[in-house]
Amino acid sequence: METVLLRYLAFTNLSIVTEFPISLIHLLAITALIIAIICFTFKSNSVYIVDFSCYLPPDSLQVPNANFIEHCEASNIFDQESINFQVKILERSGIGFETCMPIAVHEIPPNSSFYKAQEETEMHNINPKSIDILVSNCSLFCPTPSLTSMIINKCGFRTNVKSVSLSGMDCSAGMLSISLVKDLLKVHKNSVALVLSMEVVTPNGYNGKVKSMHMANILKQDKHKAKYKLQNLVRTHLGSDDQAYQSVHQQPDEAGKVGVSLLQELLHVAAKALRTNISELSPLVLPYSEQLRYGWPEGNSEFRKAFKHFCIHAGGKAAIDAIEDNLRLHKEDAEASRMTLYRFGNASSSSLWYELSYLEAKGRVKKGDHVWQIAFGSGFMCNSAVWKCITNLDPNLRNSWSDRIHLYPVEIPEVCDH
Repeated sequence: METVLLRYLAFTNLSIVTEFPISLIHLLAITALIIAIICFTFKSNSVYIVDFSCYLPPDSLQVPNANFIEHCEASNIFDQESINFQVKILERSGIGFETCMPIAVHEIPPNSSFYKAQEETEMHNINPKSIDILVSNCSLFCPTPSLTSMIINKCGFRTNVKSVSLSGMDCSAGMLSISLVKDLLKVHKNSVALVLSMEVVTPNGYNGKVKSMHMANILKQDKHKAKYKLQNLVRTHLGSDDQAYQSVHQQPDEAGKVGVSLLQELLHVAAKALRTNISELSPLVLPYSEQLRYGWPEGNSEFRKAFKHFCIHAGGKAAIDAIEDNLRLHKEDAEASRMTLYRFGNASSSSLWYELSYLEAKGRVKKGDHVWQIAFGSGFMCNSAVWKCITNLDPNLRNSWSDRIHLYPVEIPEVCDH
């Protein structure tokens, strides 16, 4: 384009000398053309969060540890060794007494039917009138028709809505959905996108005897109106590494019972994925002084100089502790992640939004602050999103934490009683 434009200007200038002087109208037209080309070339492709909300289940769905154990024993699904192992993990998981489970899991035995799973996905009240792009992500539940088709049918979206359903991406799917929306908005400009991050656990409880598969039973549970602007999004995939690929795997055991296996190497794999992700993210966000330090093997960058807030995927207590240590964070930096795990359990891909809700309810997020969201998922993946708060948040707005934010943070014991 630049070459063509220069040739046109050169030809015009030649005409000035050899034929006739250029008129003011011609000059203004050429100037307008140049300005239009510049504006089109440098037009912003920014992505903004207008708003987000997290589901707050009723108190009737709470499952204290004692109730969970009682249901396991009364269901006659697990042998005593399996129950003892799940209790041991639960006591040390960092999950509190307010964590909820779907209605179907409260039944004895648990109701894992397809229809109960479908009911879980029909609990969202949304206004479809202005939605141009609809993306849903759910790792373990992949029905036909798709979840987005179910939502379109239920809510009456427009016939030209662009919809995508993601599955099998595990806890990193929320960031993958944001990445997909970012790319779609580059093509479909001035559009509004709706992302629904969920996990349907009803049909996926494991009732066999392999200990590594019981872990998931415990853990799974407009610019001027916008709140945040997406600054950076970095995706890392270690799928070519066999150990990383197999660290989180849905598979049948020897008895043919299907479950999600979490291998002992999972933390090591997550650390490797995070290091790889940081190596790409750090040049985009860190001051030059910190980039130099990060380049030395013995040096550790001070990421608190780049980010004010951290939302670490609440996949488990050990994972949060390890990331806090590796990134040299303060205890308060991981507070939102620990409290989300304690109150809501492992909320899968939506845990990052519960954490951001926690920070907002505490009144900590201010205009100009940068938030780093870190997600992990099977495959194995690590995804980072950096958001900048671009407005003064309304302190009176209520979210999923507002009813009891004054009670948090709480001290989480190493071993929870039941």
